[in-house]
Amino acid sequence: MRDQQIRNAQQLQEGAQLRAENSHLRKLLAASEQTQSRTVMSEILYDARDPFSRKVVMDRGARNGIELGQPVIDDLGVVGQVTRVFPFTSEVTLLTDKDHAIPVQVLRSGVRSVAYGRGQSGSLELRFMASNADIQKGDVLMTSGIDGVYPAGLAVATVISVETKTANSFARILCLPTAGVSRNRQLLVLLT
Repeated sequence: MRDQQIRNAQQLQEGAQLRAENSHLRKLLAASEQTQSRTVMSEILYDARDPFSRKVVMDRGARNGIELGQPVIDDLGVVGQVTRVFPFTSEVTLLTDKDHAIPVQVLRSGVRSVAYGRGQSGSLELRFMASNADIQKGDVLMTSGIDGVYPAGLAVATVISVETKTANSFARILCLPTAGVSRNRQLLVLLT
């Protein structure tokens, strides 16, 4: 009976995992249908080895139509950008990487800026914004489309803090990415 109980518990856990994966794949399929460009679904194989960067390696590469610079999304928003391509795999630099930047626009006010990754903190920062810029806590940031890489209108982040009383004339604006970078195994690559 004890062995049967262990097998039943294992089957229950596997079933729960499969239901969660199925739900996520359905959301990705819906996101794929909403985008205007073609997409390729990919699975994350592992995190890149460099502990100072925020990168993942995917199971799709040049043989699947993946090219440098293509945007990567999940069902909630932008995850990152393809930065290295091999025949069967590719590397994606996440939005939160300290060397990554993405042009954004505040949905409420239309203010444009650039969001920079903050590394291991898992957040983004709007740098060089005037203290009187029309940005508030809770504002949603979308891709502006100005760079020609990311199509306009994809969710990027939500503003979590705006500090205007700093030593210099710029505000300190921190944002939390919308996409579930650390929760997902499957992602969509936009074939732009």
